[in-house]
Amino acid sequence: MSKIALVQLRASVHKEENLKVATGYIKEAKSKSADLVAFPEFLMAYSPAGQSAEELSRIAESIDGDFTSALRHAAKANNLSVVATIYEKSYLTNRVYDTALLIDGDGNLAAVYRKLHLYDALGLKESDKLIAGNDLMKPVKTNIGNIGMMICYDIRFPEMSRILALMGADTLVLPSGWVQGDMKVEHWQTMLKARAIENGCYVVAPDQVGNIYIGHSMVVDPFGRTIMDLEEREVLETVDLDANLVKSVREKLPLLKNRRDDIYSKYLAN
Repeated sequence: MSKIALVQLRASVHKEENLKVATGYIKEAKSKSADLVAFPEFLMAYSPAGQSAEELSRIAESIDGDFTSALRHAAKANNLSVVATIYEKSYLTNRVYDTALLIDGDGNLAAVYRKLHLYDALGLKESDKLIAGNDLMKPVKTNIGNIGMMICYDIRFPEMSRILALMGADTLVLPSGWVQGDMKVEHWQTMLKARAIENGCYVVAPDQVGNIYIGHSMVVDPFGRTIMDLEEREVLETVDLDANLVKSVREKLPLLKNRRDDIYSKYLAN
């Protein structure tokens, strides 16, 4: 059994304020005996619609920048794994990566994932400010299980979660800034549960609240039960994950084993 802490927060436009809030939550997670604390997408700063791509680029940092260094120091000081997000400088002028970081309890940067699917949908266009990554993050063994990383809009693409599960992930962590709108809460809740059920894994989804975001940070177990929903509160809460449950569900409902790759492969090129 392991314990994770989910943080649901409203990020400000000020990077220094958000970093101070984040390090405070890391200490709180440690005080509640969590093994890992997970933050939402856009932890570094909220980017309002009127903010230009150039202005956002000035906020962005490299992987070894001050924001990440401070999070690594806090993780080490509290002997606690951290999932956090940053705007990472890219090779393109006025475009940044939406990047998730996995930091271990020794303060090491264990993994980096750059968001593959940019949210150019339903009236928004992230590609005006962001650039997409070009690779999956191989699942990483941690003290809460084998973590596969996704970010927000990625959840709408079931191929990605399935591939991560086949690569060994038993816990999908999905930092998000899920935008408000018609049926958006229903889409969010339905897809988190679907990804958990079809892959027999935990889905851990910390989300932004306030500004333009819905909140409802969730944890769903491998059988599709919602074991946490933070609704619209700005809060840190903990929940226990049971690795044996993943094994049990996958044995009783062997969806990964029952796939028909011999048939699917005929159509994958299309």
